[in-house]
Amino acid sequence: MEYLKGLNPSQRAAVEQTSGPVMIVAGAGSGKTRVITYRVAYLIDQGVDPFNILVLTFTNKAAKEMRERISNVVGAEAKNIWMGTFHSVFAKILRVEADKIGYPHNFTIYDTDDSKSLLRAILKEQQLDDKLYNANFVYNRISSAKNNLISPAEYLQNEQIQAEDFSTGRGKLGEIYQIYTQRCFKAGAMDFDDLLFKTNVLLREHPDVLYKYQNKFKYLMVDEYQDTNFSQYLIVKRLAAINENICVVGDDAQSIYAFRGANIQNILNFEKDYPDLHVFKLEQNYRSTQNIVNIANSIIANNKNQLKKHVYSENEEGDKIKVVRAFSDNEEGKNVAEAIMQERALKGLNYQDFAILYRTNAQSRAMEEALRKLNIPYKIYGGLSFYQRKEIKDLIAYFRLTYNPNDEEALKRVINYPRRGIGDTTVERIIIAADKHDLSLWDVIVNAHSYIEARSAGAVANFATLIQSFQVMGKGNNAYDTALHIAQHSGLLKDLYDDKSVEGLNRYENIQELLNGIKEFSEREDIEERGLDIFMQDVALLTNDDNDKNPNADTVSLMTIHSAKGLEFPHVFVVGLEENLFPSQMSLNSRADLEEERRLFYVAITRAEKKLTLSYATSRYRWGTLTSCEPSRFIDEIDAKYLELDFKAPQKSVGGMSFENERKAWSTSTADTFSKPKAATGVKTTSVLPKAHVPSQGFKPSDTSGLQVGMEVEHERFGYGKVVSLEGNKPDIKATIFFKELGQKQLLLKFAKLRIVT
Repeated sequence: MEYLKGLNPSQRAAVEQTSGPVMIVAGAGSGKTRVITYRVAYLIDQGVDPFNILVLTFTNKAAKEMRERISNVVGAEAKNIWMGTFHSVFAKILRVEADKIGYPHNFTIYDTDDSKSLLRAILKEQQLDDKLYNANFVYNRISSAKNNLISPAEYLQNEQIQAEDFSTGRGKLGEIYQIYTQRCFKAGAMDFDDLLFKTNVLLREHPDVLYKYQNKFKYLMVDEYQDTNFSQYLIVKRLAAINENICVVGDDAQSIYAFRGANIQNILNFEKDYPDLHVFKLEQNYRSTQNIVNIANSIIANNKNQLKKHVYSENEEGDKIKVVRAFSDNEEGKNVAEAIMQERALKGLNYQDFAILYRTNAQSRAMEEALRKLNIPYKIYGGLSFYQRKEIKDLIAYFRLTYNPNDEEALKRVINYPRRGIGDTTVERIIIAADKHDLSLWDVIVNAHSYIEARSAGAVANFATLIQSFQVMGKGNNAYDTALHIAQHSGLLKDLYDDKSVEGLNRYENIQELLNGIKEFSEREDIEERGLDIFMQDVALLTNDDNDKNPNADTVSLMTIHSAKGLEFPHVFVVGLEENLFPSQMSLNSRADLEEERRLFYVAITRAEKKLTLSYATSRYRWGTLTSCEPSRFIDEIDAKYLELDFKAPQKSVGGMSFENERKAWSTSTADTFSKPKAATGVKTTSVLPKAHVPSQGFKPSDTSGLQVGMEVEHERFGYGKVVSLEGNKPDIKATIFFKELGQKQLLLKFAKLRIVT
C-alpha cells in the first residue's frame, strides 16, 4: 500500500478508519478527493467487495475523477463500485424496483423544460392566470415540496402551506401539484426531484427493498455532505441503519446552496445521529499561500454556527491580499482587465491562470466589456455570456426591430413575447401571406387587416402600432430614455418583475444591468450621437463571437462564486464587494442567511492559489440612477495585516485599515469626497506618481515596421515597456504597451517614437 505513504497523519487516519460512522471535515484545498479515493482503495485492499461499496457525489465530473483515481490504485475492480450522483444512483435502483411503486421499468425522466412545458399546459387547461401562476414559480414550489418529502396530499392538508398560498392569491398550487403528479404518473414519467422523492417512498413503503439495499451497501461514502437536503439525508440514513459504516466528507464552511434546499444542519448535527462518531479534520491547505489561508480563517471565524477547525498552510507566505477601490463598476472592470494584462506581461503567465468571480451574473457585463477592449479572451462558466442570455436577447430584439422592422429574426422572437395573443398559427399565416404576395413580414403586419383573418388581425395590428410608437420614441431621444420606454411598454419588464423565482430575479437583475450600461453610454461626453441606434452598433461589434470553441483555450474565466466551488486558479479577482451586493441585500434579514453569504465569500477566497485581489466600487447605476455604494462588511472582517490597499485611504484610517469609517463617509458621498484623497499614515498604497524617465544615452527612435508582441521598447517620456498587443493595418497600427512606471498605454506607431531594446 505505497499510496498511503503520500498522506499526512490526519489523512491517513481518516483512510484507515473503515468501520463505524466517520465524519471527515475537509478544509479548502486539504486533499479531500485524495482521501476519498484512497479510502475506497483501502477498503478493497482490506477485502471488501467493491459491489458492497456505495459512493455518492454531487457531480458526474467528481464521480468520474474519483473512479479513475481508484482504478489507478486497484485496477479493474474500480468498475464494480456503485459510484455516482445521488440522482444517477437512485435512478438505477428505481429502474430495478419501479414496479413496486407502479411505474414501468423504462420510465421517462423529465428534464426541467419538459416539466415546465407540462405545467404550462396544465395552467392553460385550468384557465389560470399564467402571470400569477408563473410556470417557473410553480415548478420551484413543487420542487421545494418534493425535496422536503411533502406529497400532493400532504401539501393540500398542511394548514400553514395552504394559508401561505392563499395569502399570495395562489390557492390553487396544491391542486396543480396534484394534477402534475397524476399526469407524470399517467405518462410513466418522473422528474428530476422524483428520483429522490420516489426513492424515499420506495424505501419507506417496502421494507423488503430497504433491507435488500441495506445489506448490499455495507459501506457508504457521501461527498460534499454539507450540500445534502432533507430528502438525501433521509435516504442515506435509512441505507446505513444496519451496518452504520457510513463516512461523510464535507466542509460546513463551504455550505452555500441553501437556496437549492441544502441544509447545513445535516453536517452540523451528524454527531447527534451517530454518538460513537469518529471525526477527522483535514486542516492543512495544499492549495493556497499562507496569507490567503490566513484571511480565509479570519473571515469564517465570524460565523457562530460552525464546526471549529484551524486550517493552515505550509506553502510560501505569498503576496498580501490587494484591495482595490474603483469609482464605478466600469472602472472596476477596467482595473481588473489592466491588472490581468500587467501580470501576464510581467510574469509570463497564461490567461487561463486568471479568474474573475462575482456574486450575481449581472456583474459580468462591466467585466466582459473591459476585457474585450483590451482583446483579452475570456469564457463565461456556469452561464451564458451577458449578451447571450435570453432576457437580454429578447429586449435587444425589440431594439433591433425598432430601428429595422424588416429584421425577421428579431420580429419572430418578440411578436408574442410577452404574450399578446399572436400564436404560432397566426405567425405561420403571416409568413404564408408574405411569401404569397412577395412582401416582408413587417409589410404584412402593418397591413394586418388586408392579409390576416379578422380574429387575429387586431392583435397583430396592435403589435405593429406598438413597434411604430417605439420608432417615434427613438427619434431625438437618448439611448437610455428610449431603452427604458421600450422595456416598460413592451411588457417585458413587468413579465420579469412578476416572476419571483430565483431565475426570475436573476433575469430581472440582468435587464437592470443592461439598462445601466445604456445609461452610462447616454451620458458619455466623448461622443456626439447618443441614440439607441448608435448603442446597438456598439453592441453588434461587442457581441461578435470570435472566441475559439476549444474548451482548453487560453482564456480568462468569469463565473459566479457558486459556479466556482470546487475549482482553483493561480490568480483570483473577487469583485463587487459592496453592501447589499455582497453580502446580498436579501441575506441581511437573519443570521443564518448572513452566515451563508460569509461562507460564500470564504469559498471565493479559497479558490486562489497564489494571488488574490478584492475589489469594490463606490458607485453603481441602479435603474439609471447613479447610487453610492458602501464597501462590504466582509472586508472589514479581514485582519488588516494581511492586506495591501491599492488606493489612498481617507485620513481616518490612520495606522491601519478601517472600512467602517469609509462606510460612514460614503453614506453622504459626494463627487468630491475622494477626488483628492489624502494618504493615510502607516497604510501602504501604490497610487503614487511615477518618477520622470531619463532617456538612455544617445536615444534614437527605431524603425518599428517589424515590431512584434513581446518586444522590449523605450519611449522618450514613458520609459521602458513591453509590447502586449498590436492591432490595425499600416500605416495606422496601434501598439498596446505596458510601461513599468506608468502601466498600460496605447500608441499609434507612426507617431510613437519608440526605441526597440530587444
